Amino acid sequence: MENKVLYVRLPCNPIFPIGVVYLSDHVHKLFPEVEQKIFDLGAVPPLDYGTALDNCIDKFKPNLLVFSWRDIQIYAPVGGRGGNPLQNAFEFYYAKNPLIKLRGAVGGLRLAVSYYTELWRNVGLIKQALKKAKMYRPETRAVVGGGAVSVFYEQLGRSLPTGTIVSVGEGEVLLEKLIQGEDFKDQRCYVVGETSPRDRLIHEAPAPIEKTACDYDYINSIWPEFVYYLQDQDFYIGVQTKRGCPHNCCYCVYTVIEGKQVRINPADEVVAEMKQLYKRGIRNFWFTDAQFIPARKYIDDAVELLQKILDAGMDDIHWAAYIRADNLTPQLCELMAKTGMNYFEIGITSGSQELVRKMRMGYNLRVVLENCRDLKAAGFNDLVSVNYSFNVIDETYETIRQTIAYHRELERIFGADKVEPAIFFIGLQPHTHLEDYAFEKDILKPGYDPMSLMPWTARKLLWNPEPLGAFFGEVCLEAWQRNPNDFGREVMAILEEKLGCAELNEALSAPITSKKDKKQLVRVN
Repeated sequence: MENKVLYVRLPCNPIFPIGVVYLSDHVHKLFPEVEQKIFDLGAVPPLDYGTALDNCIDKFKPNLLVFSWRDIQIYAPVGGRGGNPLQNAFEFYYAKNPLIKLRGAVGGLRLAVSYYTELWRNVGLIKQALKKAKMYRPETRAVVGGGAVSVFYEQLGRSLPTGTIVSVGEGEVLLEKLIQGEDFKDQRCYVVGETSPRDRLIHEAPAPIEKTACDYDYINSIWPEFVYYLQDQDFYIGVQTKRGCPHNCCYCVYTVIEGKQVRINPADEVVAEMKQLYKRGIRNFWFTDAQFIPARKYIDDAVELLQKILDAGMDDIHWAAYIRADNLTPQLCELMAKTGMNYFEIGITSGSQELVRKMRMGYNLRVVLENCRDLKAAGFNDLVSVNYSFNVIDETYETIRQTIAYHRELERIFGADKVEPAIFFIGLQPHTHLEDYAFEKDILKPGYDPMSLMPWTARKLLWNPEPLGAFFGEVCLEAWQRNPNDFGREVMAILEEKLGCAELNEALSAPITSKKDKKQLVRVN
């Protein structure tokens, strides 16, 4: 009997589901005879999830179910389940007014109920779909993957049906082997109830696959909800130009999920993919790479891509990306402005060079400023989002003053109205250096549950340790009270009112790491 693959995108925010799109495209190119269908629960009303899923399986009768689970974002900085999770937590932990503390407790309880409800709902949808599909084809198997699964693969396996294949990271080769009936145990996966995840499974290198342009005529034929993402002219459609991240930022899990080996997608293929979307009316693109320019050795690849976008005549588009601004050149800045970059994010985390080193981010903050001046001179006049994660490792009042000085300099370069500070308090995730650091400092114990939302665990995973934890809590509470619609800028203003602003040169210099610090980093690693 023929193979029929159903991709089920589990409910999440309305973000273009590039993972299942690329997976189904890859399978079609290798096995054009395999019938496929994408079913996107992100475009279905919540009350209809179960019925719509049953109807889809009744009609399609798949023998391979591939579930994409994108979000288990417990500690989102803004927005989220039932309100603002960060605000709920800070009101509960730090508010002095008992009524505000009670409001935080109620909000936190609502968040926890919503969070666990989503977990149970998604697991229930997986079980429901597998049971329904087996009514038609008893040999049906289920694969569960996606961003959330890659981070919490060890924990999620406890609640999934026996026989479910839990996939970590990229799944192209795994699906190839499943369709061909080959042994797949060498892939980054395990089978619930049959095998256990190998030690450090997430750290294994992904398969080196060279990607070609996605065939959107084919995708349109297997995905009825595709047009849902083409209707809003402000919506950004994802396009991937590379995979992998070579860096070691202490809190980031990208570098282990995608691997340190950066794999460049050929520029001609990326442009060919964009042109297909362009012909469908898309003018806004989001380059979904972990970093658009991950290191200086990839500058030429970025230049080639942007020049080919210009040569293709797509001169009325806009695009956005995460960018390591220390890797910009004047030529690249000119091309960015010419090709329509109208938004980018810099995850510098701190404006203190000392802390940037301690967090292993590999940034030279002075170079970032120089390159931002080049970008402004090239004609970039749009929005910059600068991600700051206060109180990560060895934060002090002095490093806070340095961050303020650095931020004010970015405002002088781009304009205060163009620089948006995004204030994050890191949600500690498994498989990161920050988790190792927490073990080393006896903040967490091995065997803890990273998916727990119990207050005694959540307070540790929402990384805001003392002695500055309460200080930042009070600052954030005041910012929400003063100007909740411009939280980031208000936080920076309050910090400057309380602590002042350092000289910029202090922010841009860092003391030489002591032998003791170096030994500690080696031990944590």
